[in-house]
Amino acid sequence: MRGIEVVHVLPVLRARIAEWKRAGERIALVPTMGNLHAGHFSLIERARMQADRVVASVFVNPTQFGPDEDFARYPRTPDDDVRGLDAAGCDLVWAPDIATMYPAGVEAAVRMNVPAVGDDLEGVSRPGHFDGVATVVSRLFLQVQPDVAVFGRKDYQQLAVIRRLVDDLAFPVAIVAGETRREATGLAMSSRNQYLTAAEHEHAALLYRALQEVSTTVGRGGEVDAAVREATNALTAAGFKVDYVAVRRADLQPVAPTDRDLVVLVAARLGRTRLIDNLEFRRGP
Repeated sequence: MRGIEVVHVLPVLRARIAEWKRAGERIALVPTMGNLHAGHFSLIERARMQADRVVASVFVNPTQFGPDEDFARYPRTPDDDVRGLDAAGCDLVWAPDIATMYPAGVEAAVRMNVPAVGDDLEGVSRPGHFDGVATVVSRLFLQVQPDVAVFGRKDYQQLAVIRRLVDDLAFPVAIVAGETRREATGLAMSSRNQYLTAAEHEHAALLYRALQEVSTTVGRGGEVDAAVREATNALTAAGFKVDYVAVRRADLQPVAPTDRDLVVLVAARLGRTRLIDNLEFRRGP
């Protein structure tokens, strides 16, 4: 049996995809930036349930990093990634270089923009971030031609941006959400967690607890603004630099009194590491 295949050039990728499509096989894509952990591998497992073939892309996308962000130091572990993907049941790793992904160059690249849903929250804290995400995901869809793509719920707003992108441009790709994997403390698994010191790693669990407090308070009928303010103050007092704590409808629109399906989202820095998380919940009558 042939093991996992690692492909770096587009003609080889297209030949393999064409072969699978001729055989009538359904293809799933799991886009990643590498430095993979158990959360990523759970997305591969979810993809295996959706398709006959699973492709994982490993590409650190420069267009979604701001000028003061960590593109250069973003951890790259290609050998470990391939071993992990192979063990998780992935069929092919698509690992293009920047010139392959952006043949006209990064600065001259055609870019995508998803207005409204990408403008709030992360869109304010990281201007242009979702333009970069939408741009690279569009290219991956055109390159891999998947029937289904799996994205994690941890990046809740990113998932909403991609769903809007697919709906508005009629990409023939079904979007499936994978559940957030958490460490024993409740901290959402993320490649950036390794930037945390041992003490910060333990302290970072307070982020999830803050989400739980907001969801419990608002879920029981408590006032949204007061719950958000209390969580923000508690995290600030605990040493976090809070970008936002926000409660939104499940579709990320502002909350109305009659809305029941809600999500609380947070982004905060602890030391030099920026963490994001969210928790979906239902508000009772």
